[in-house]
Amino acid sequence: MDQMVKRRLASEERPWMKYYPPQMVEGMEVPHCTLRAYLEQNMPGRAVPAVHYYGNDISWDELLKKADQVAKALHALGIGEGDRIPVFLQSVPEFLYLLLAAEQVGAALVCRDNTLRENVEAVEKSGASVIFAHDFLTMREMKAYLASGQVKHVVLVDPCASCDYDTLRPNIRTTLDEHYTARSAEGPAVLGWNDFLALGDAVEQLPAVPQDENRPLFCAYTSGSTGPSKQVVHSAYSMIGVVYQMNFYGASDQFRPTWLITVLPPCLVAVVVSMMLLPLTSNKLLILDPFCRPEDVDLELMHYRPNCWPLIPMFVDVLVHSARIPEDYDLSHLLVAGAGAEAMNNTQMQTAQQFLQKHGCKATLTTGYGCSEAGSNITMPMSPYPIRNGNVGIPMPLTVLGVFKPGTQEELDYGFVGELCRTGPGNMLGYDSPEATAEVLQRHADGQVWLHLGDLGYITEDGVVYTLTRGHSPRFGGGELALLPMENLVADANVKGILDEFFVIIPDKEHPGCFVPYLYVVLEHGFSVADVEPAIRAVLDDFMQPEEIFALPERPFFHFKTNRIGLASQLLEKQASAGRKRAVNE
Repeated sequence: MDQMVKRRLASEERPWMKYYPPQMVEGMEVPHCTLRAYLEQNMPGRAVPAVHYYGNDISWDELLKKADQVAKALHALGIGEGDRIPVFLQSVPEFLYLLLAAEQVGAALVCRDNTLRENVEAVEKSGASVIFAHDFLTMREMKAYLASGQVKHVVLVDPCASCDYDTLRPNIRTTLDEHYTARSAEGPAVLGWNDFLALGDAVEQLPAVPQDENRPLFCAYTSGSTGPSKQVVHSAYSMIGVVYQMNFYGASDQFRPTWLITVLPPCLVAVVVSMMLLPLTSNKLLILDPFCRPEDVDLELMHYRPNCWPLIPMFVDVLVHSARIPEDYDLSHLLVAGAGAEAMNNTQMQTAQQFLQKHGCKATLTTGYGCSEAGSNITMPMSPYPIRNGNVGIPMPLTVLGVFKPGTQEELDYGFVGELCRTGPGNMLGYDSPEATAEVLQRHADGQVWLHLGDLGYITEDGVVYTLTRGHSPRFGGGELALLPMENLVADANVKGILDEFFVIIPDKEHPGCFVPYLYVVLEHGFSVADVEPAIRAVLDDFMQPEEIFALPERPFFHFKTNRIGLASQLLEKQASAGRKRAVNE
């Protein structure tokens, strides 16, 4: 009997590579260089505008010279190789100066946007003596940072340091003014941005720092949407590893595209890597627009008319429900329309695509897949199949993706659901905890270090990746509570009266290790839960049946994602309250 030939698996065959033109991927290799060098290699010219910030064009020459100036000022404050620099800024030009300057002196930025207690904790863990924040930092906040005696200097950055306040549009000025709600920080520890820069005037030359593109450069915290927030550490090489694989995205041979960032802060890895560095390294004009309300992104879209605009489901929701966008508004200026941050179910995708088509956008809405630990992006929306049912496209050209039996290093065959894992350039250096790092960065039998992502999904024989849910959420009695497939069953039923719907799962208090689902719906006027519930339950398997169905006026968001955490907390508190009442009655 002939020996059975073992079938090759997705990570070995990489069937997705057939979608990439050979001339594009042949010889691709992530350059080993500093972030500064990579930017200079790809800039279109020093006189060309690199960034537009509220009416002010900042040339590449100015950006690089400012970074040099900031590096000298950092050195004057005693910041050098191996140091951490906590930065609490919005997406302003000064953040980019600090990132490049930190690399020059061998330091790393630490960014977090959580509660004051968590932000203070991040500063204390960093060992930093200097922090950077906007000048609307309050006295109370500054005292919290100074309380340990570790922080000696607080550098305050005026949001208008790179623009003219008097020329701001009314909605931007109003939003900016709203940040100044309490007494601003002041005192001997405070340095204004210009006074900080002046410190560098006395520094003639920076001390030589060994080039090390694998040195920590950017540290950000996960959102905490699936557990405790963790610090993710990236290097110049890991960030370049992602950008290098993507820098053809949204390209044009006919003109230089514009790339708009609205609201999203640089405490998110995806914002810094895929939204700031990507356009800067692919000959696009980066438009920074951090001081608009999330609910005003429709105004910013119509003002800037960008060619590329990183969307998230929250922004799509604003656009779809906007009463300010004229019926005849032409969206053909948008060359790409991709959504990230969290998965979109079929209802959301269909609603968004109908909006784009109605307004003449020629781009098809797509979704990608990624996470902070992988440097943001893992897949590209280059699939020949419809972007629905969790289809997130194909792995980037130098990225290898595989599906593994959860909790093991055993790779599964095509079509089998398991834990998505990836290897290749872009993986983080690790968390700030060696134990947590060892759990997710594992060396496999092939000798490669694989990032275990925790997401469940599968890969088809054509190389297309489908994501289903985050983590393992079994229902007592059997069945996996995979959120996206459950939501899509409801979406595809086209139940009359439902505008939007999503599930929230919480631990099953009766059965430890298991979970129970609840369904939230946004209904058309005149419809009630009783009207739609029978049709919903008819399309869901027994193990998917929600404990209850609740109606909401609109989908709630927190930290730019559907606020499942808040709703889950409410459900758990409701359960606890009911339990307390039962105990009293008994």
